[in-house]
Amino acid sequence: MNPSEKNAQEMKRSLSDFVRNATSEEKERVYQEVMKKAWERQDRIIEKARNM
Repeated sequence: MNPSEKNAQEMKRSLSDFVRNATSEEKERVYQEVMKKAWERQDRIIEKARNM
């Protein structure tokens, strides 16, 4: 197994552990952070399209 495959396996395990073990408050905090980044990325894409 190469290093990137090993890292991917560790991330999958970490994610599944998080989903199983995190409190609802922790899950909500992570969800909000992910959505914030997604909205920021979407805004950048829309702004870039407007400037074309």
